[in-house]
Amino acid sequence: MTAASCGVKKGLSVVDEFLKGLKMGLLYKEESYEIRKAIFEVYNSLGSGFLESVYQEALEIEFENQKIPFCSQKNIDIRYKKTLLKQKYKADFICFDKIIVEIKAQKDLHPKHQAQLFNYLNATDLKLGFLVNFGSFPKAEIQRFVRNKQTNKR
Repeated sequence: MTAASCGVKKGLSVVDEFLKGLKMGLLYKEESYEIRKAIFEVYNSLGSGFLESVYQEALEIEFENQKIPFCSQKNIDIRYKKTLLKQKYKADFICFDKIIVEIKAQKDLHPKHQAQLFNYLNATDLKLGFLVNFGSFPKAEIQRFVRNKQTNKR
């Protein structure tokens, strides 16, 4: 299924993701598990209702505690027709030098949030990203996106 307004795929449900992973093997399976574990640890401790900056700081601490290598608030270069722009994107986290983790603290995720993550994936040529919503209740929402050649518009 696609989000008509921005042409991006919606995240798979947890069950669909699990079944697809069994059939095909998940990209960065072990690293993904570690990241998800840290996300759920933060959510189980704080719950929903805080600002994104609170979850950003807590997730930094949890990544450190679980020894997950990460860069926080990493600037991402943007090119227009092979020219490097002065403007930068700022990804919340890049973990294991290969997975983008973009966090939100919203009631609901919207297609614009998914488009943002796809832009980060395309700008970095990384293949995997997690869109995490700490504002959802009763549990954190995690959408997993894999960039393939069809989603790379460069």
